[in-house]
Amino acid sequence: MIGWLQGQVLDLWQQSNRCGVVLAVAGVGYEVQLSRRQFAALPPRGATLELHIHQAIRDDGWWLFGFGVRQERDLFRELIAVNGVGPQVALALLGELEPQALVLAIIQADLRLLARTPGVGKRTAERLAVELRERLQQRFSSWPEVALSTEQLEDLEPALAAASLQGSARDDVHQTLSALGYEPLEIQRALRAVAALGDQGTGETLGQDPEAWIRGCLRWLSRDAA
Repeated sequence: MIGWLQGQVLDLWQQSNRCGVVLAVAGVGYEVQLSRRQFAALPPRGATLELHIHQAIRDDGWWLFGFGVRQERDLFRELIAVNGVGPQVALALLGELEPQALVLAIIQADLRLLARTPGVGKRTAERLAVELRERLQQRFSSWPEVALSTEQLEDLEPALAAASLQGSARDDVHQTLSALGYEPLEIQRALRAVAALGDQGTGETLGQDPEAWIRGCLRWLSRDAA
C-alpha cells in the first residue's frame, strides 16, 4: 500500500467537483486527488511536494487521496469509516473546514456548520456527531496542529450528561424500542443522538420523560433509515 509520496508537481487537474495533482516520483506520475483547500495551497509546477496518501482499491480502479500532514489523513480515514460518508464527502468536509474546526464541529454536534458542506445533509451530520464524537475527542485532542480547546470539551460534558436519560426511564425507552424491532446498537445510537441534539433534534423539552425520548429516538431512527 502507498502511504506517502515525495516528488515534483508535474500537473494540476480538475474534473467536475474533483481536483488533484500529478506527482512525478522516480519516473512515474501518480494522480492524487486532493481537497479544495489542499489544492488551493499547492506549490507551482516543478516544485517538490510530499503528501501523506490514503490508497483505496475498488473494482473500478485504484485511487490515491493526498494530505499535507499525516493527522489530516487519519481524520479522513475516521470520516470514511462512518456509514454513508464516502471519500468525496470526506474530502468536501476537509475542503470546507480546517481540521481543527471540523473536529470541534463534530465533537460539539454543530450540525449547521457540518451541513454547510455540499453533499452533507442533516442526517449525515447527525451520524458524524453520534459515531465520531468520542473517538475524535480521544484521538485528536492532543494534535499540535489541531489545538482543541480543553475548556470547550470540558464544558460540553456536563451538558451531555445532564441531557442523558437515566435509570428506569432509560430502561422503559429500551424496552419500547426493542418491542418495535430495533436492535440494541440502533437504540444506543439513537439515545446518544437525541442526547447530543437535545431540543434542536426533537422540538420539545426532554428531561427524564420516556415518552419524549421515545418520540425523539423514533424521529432520529426514521431519518437514519430513510
